[in-house]
Parts: sequence; structure tokens; C-alpha cells
Amino acid sequence: MTLALFDLDNTLLSGDSDYEWGQFLVRKNLVDKKTYEEANIHFYEQYKQGELDIYEWSAFTFKPLSERSMEELATLHKDYMQDVILPMMGNKAKAIIEHHRQQKHTLIVITATNSFVTRPIAEAFGIDHLIATESKIVNGRYTTDVEGIPCFNKGKVERLKAWLESNSESLEGSYFYSDSHNDLPLLDIVDHPIAVDPDERLESEAKQRGWEITSFLEKN
Repeated sequence: MTLALFDLDNTLLSGDSDYEWGQFLVRKNLVDKKTYEEANIHFYEQYKQGELDIYEWSAFTFKPLSERSMEELATLHKDYMQDVILPMMGNKAKAIIEHHRQQKHTLIVITATNSFVTRPIAEAFGIDHLIATESKIVNGRYTTDVEGIPCFNKGKVERLKAWLESNSESLEGSYFYSDSHNDLPLLDIVDHPIAVDPDERLESEAKQRGWEITSFLEKN
């Protein structure tokens, strides 16, 4: 079956779900405001520059998860979805998902952000398949360690290839929508790479290669 792959942050969403989760925790006074806010911005800037240490970043983002029970986290995430994520789910993104669904394509969200933050978001878009960075779980709680290969940069390709093998699928006819130059390794191997509201480096690359460039942002 044809795959329609979607990056999540700043692609399907009009913002970054991991960054906004951190800001949500700050507003809830669940983490030290100054320390956490500065680190959150620091890692986000690294990401935009293509210089992110995925393991260091993951340990940082997993720490608040590791300090709370699954029940407490689930309650927090419901508030986060309602207050932060639902307003970031635009009609254009929903329409392109529906376009691929009508064509019986297999829909997959593939994201560097961890599965705790992103699984409910993928489900809210009506997408069953999620490939995301995973936190190792020990004794029913998250840890600060990554489970397996982080789903970032070339790691997205490795994780997708493993998914393809385990699901007896291929990339024939595949689509991938992304905003970030960090996703160039995966954009390189699909049949239909599509730059969505791309950053400067991806926009330049897309223009040179003749890739489609589109926008999911709502115009006022």
C-alpha cells in the first residue's frame, strides 16, 4: 500500500508539540521556570540549526515524565491537548490527511518528539501509525533513557525501514511531508517529498530539486 508519511511539529501542527509541552509544564509550575525555559529554548535553537544532540535532548524532555506516575501524566496530557494542541490542528492539515485517507493510503506520523507527547496527537488526527522517539520504561515508569534508535534525522530512516520490514511494506509511491532540513535523509528516499512551510535550508533544497512546496498554515 502507498504510504503517506507526516512529520508532526510545524508540519501537521502549527507549532512544536515538544517545545509547547515544556512551556505547558512551566505554566503549571511543575518544573523550575528559569532553568527549564532556558534549556527548552536552547535545545529548540539547536534543532533549528541542525546541531541537536538527540540523546541529551531526550534525557531533558524525559526527566519530567520520569518524575510522575502514568496516571498523573495522562491527566496532564488531557489538559495539554485541550489547551495547547487542538488550536494548533489546522483545517489544511486535516484536509490533506483526509485526501490520503480517501485514496486508501497508509497514514503514518513519524516524529522526533517522544511517543508520550505525540501518540494522542496522532490519534486526534485519526492516524493509527506512529513512529516516534521512545523512552525506556522500567517498573511502569518512564526513564531518561532512549529505547532503541531515536527517531531523528537519519534515525527516522532507520526506524522507518524497520517498520517497513515488520509490516511487509515498501516505499513505492510514498509521500513525506516535512518542514525541516533535519528530515532531508527521509525526504531523499520517498517518491514524493513535500516541503510544508519549510525552514530556510529546506526551502532552498526543495527549490533546487524541484520538490513541491506547500503551506498548511491558515491565512487570516
